[in-house]
Amino acid sequence: MLSPMASWKQVEEQAPELAARARAILDALRHKTIATLRADGSPRISGIEAAFADGELTFGSMTASRKGADLVRDPRFALHSAAYDPPEDEAQWEGDAKIAGRAVSTGSVDGPGDSPAGDAFRADVTEVVVTRLNDAADRLVVESWREGRGVRRVERE
Repeated sequence: MLSPMASWKQVEEQAPELAARARAILDALRHKTIATLRADGSPRISGIEAAFADGELTFGSMTASRKGADLVRDPRFALHSAAYDPPEDEAQWEGDAKIAGRAVSTGSVDGPGDSPAGDAFRADVTEVVVTRLNDAADRLVVESWREGRGVRRVERE
């Protein structure tokens, strides 16, 4: 059974603080990683750029790329923010963000300048997770949202 999905705008409406935190982490660096499913069901991890615009989370792939073919065949994906080591003062670490859902093709787009054309997608979101440290930097905080369930927060030592 498929999980219910939401646009990014709906996530922002239902979980504004978590959505803002996830977006800030994802927007902090240009490159992210995306997990897609190969034809045999095994995972494929690829680099990707993603953008938030007009209430949607969007991303693309070069025409005829394996990543794009994966998404057309099986639209499930997991997007992860760029990873970096926390600073010396771990309390300054913003954390990492993950968004899972299904990619919906929005057609082809021309690449900027001399860049090749590609396939464009928008995300139907099923889950948002932000993992960070609490204010005292002594516990891991995992905040998550799922459509129909709302926000949950767990702290771990």
